Amino acid sequence: MTATLNTIDAPARPRLSGSRSRRVNPALLGLSLPAIIWYIGFTLGPLLAMFYISTLKWPGLIAPSSFVGLDNFQRVFADPVFWTAVRNSIIQIGIVLPIMIPVAFMLGYYVSLKPRGHRVLRVILFTPALISLAAKSVVFLSIFAPNGLVNGFLDNIGLGGLAKPWLASTSTALGTVMVVDLWSGIGYTAILFSARLAAIPVEVMEAAELDGAGHWRRMWGIAYPICRDYFGVLAMLQFIWVLFSSAGSILLLTNGGPGNSSTNLSFLVYDKAFTQSELGYSQAVGVVLFFVGIIGMVIIRRVFRARY
Repeated sequence: MTATLNTIDAPARPRLSGSRSRRVNPALLGLSLPAIIWYIGFTLGPLLAMFYISTLKWPGLIAPSSFVGLDNFQRVFADPVFWTAVRNSIIQIGIVLPIMIPVAFMLGYYVSLKPRGHRVLRVILFTPALISLAAKSVVFLSIFAPNGLVNGFLDNIGLGGLAKPWLASTSTALGTVMVVDLWSGIGYTAILFSARLAAIPVEVMEAAELDGAGHWRRMWGIAYPICRDYFGVLAMLQFIWVLFSSAGSILLLTNGGPGNSSTNLSFLVYDKAFTQSELGYSQAVGVVLFFVGIIGMVIIRRVFRARY
């Protein structure tokens, strides 16, 4: 009997290969090909063009260009306007982000608690993201005009001596632009934070409340560590917006002035390209801005990466 059992063949086992097949399904490649072409054409293409144009002397879109190598970068680093723009960009990022992100997080935490009227509050907070840049600029031009809302309020409370042309003063022009940045970004970012905070298990917060933790400890001692990586993501998104996309607000509110007091790097790229017709210089500043953005995102990512 034993001999008979030994002669019975064991069921065949499947062979395990040392590595999985890396063959790409042609059908999947065909489906993803349009997206790849789109990415190469509209993302990598303009990026490579920026590096190429930065090596040209190009006085206009319809004017002939000539290769000058790194001369544009030498002009950029010797230009005091560029260093003024660098200083203004550092001030803008150094003030807007440390205010916007924590305030938005606290607002998002409050909204995630679903207080009475939280649906209306969500709409109010999200409304600035639905208003066009031109409409925002018109509103804030009327607010900060010499006879606008701010100066009228100061006159009514007996502080008329503090009234000034906020958008036309070298000491306040950049500050008014930062106010617009904060007004535009805090509510939108708070709604994104509230969506992330809503995913935290209710039991975690209830246990902390039973242990005697107040809202402040629950917000920064529990919610923040759980959302730390998302905190960093939103900080990167707002960093990119302030660094690269604030030129529109500056153009419509101050046009970089008075003088160059509100000119930052993103506005300098626009101004050199479309106002002064120095495309090579403009794209040289764009290259510098590109690397500043990469360095900033890497720093933010390392600061806010999850530590668990």
